[in-house]
Amino acid sequence: MELYQLRAFVTVAELRHLTRAAEKLHVSQPALSGQIRALEEALGTELFDRGPGGMSLTPAGTHLLPLAERVLATAADLRREALALKGQVRGKLHVGTVLEPGYLRVGEFLARLVERFPHIDVDLHQRFSGEALEQVREGGLDACFYFGDPPQAPLAGRRLRPMSYRVIVPLERAERVAKAGWAELAAMPWITTPQKSSHRLLMTRMFAEHGLEAHRAAEADQEAVVADLVASGVGLSLAREEVALAGRDAGRWAVWEPVRMMTALWFVYRADRAKDPLIRALLAALDSIWTAADAPAVSGSEALSR
Repeated sequence: MELYQLRAFVTVAELRHLTRAAEKLHVSQPALSGQIRALEEALGTELFDRGPGGMSLTPAGTHLLPLAERVLATAADLRREALALKGQVRGKLHVGTVLEPGYLRVGEFLARLVERFPHIDVDLHQRFSGEALEQVREGGLDACFYFGDPPQAPLAGRRLRPMSYRVIVPLERAERVAKAGWAELAAMPWITTPQKSSHRLLMTRMFAEHGLEAHRAAEADQEAVVADLVASGVGLSLAREEVALAGRDAGRWAVWEPVRMMTALWFVYRADRAKDPLIRALLAALDSIWTAADAPAVSGSEALSR
């Protein structure tokens, strides 16, 4: 049997779907199916029951899965130790980003990473926060920037900085909004962002605390577009405090003073990869940009207790 066959077994067991597993492993579905069949022949037992609803483990598959996971973990440890002995860290990483690069200090971060670890190749992928977390959890991304609640197991992360969001209001609605209660405010037109964005979650929470839901007038997937729609009078929305105050001072919109929604910016990775030299290289570069005081490490289990 081969390691790639064990990896196929573990991935299909995790996702319970051949097509999704093939996408995650970047192979064709027939090739993945062939790998599973070959492993079953080598082991002399069927690992999966195939049905219209997907792939489910047989009793033998359930028994053998932890062993396969341990073999893969041991192989990964072996490779990490070999690289450490050579004094080299090399490989390819996929890192998710949110918001604009300047706010995340992505340029400084990658410059430091390339300087200290020249054999690491990084691909950046722009994502919504919820989408990025999901892909790190499933292995599609190695790590990501993210703003929102502390990461939960199986994820871990570093808190980079606190963030606050303010309600921004079209100038022509400012006087009415200043006198409005929550019910009237919710009935006004709001600019929202896609479902998997932390911006959307903050807005939903803000109104849910009062048993309300915002009236959606439009949806935009970029912060700059949201800002332009508010400035054009389309509706209200949330914006990062520095953006909100700068726009207010420039006469683009008003800020509703009673509300400040607090959150935080994180750098997130899988907790079971905390000792991976590639992840450690990312964190070393990150720590050289963001001060230790602003970036305490937190595991998923620790995050739940905060």
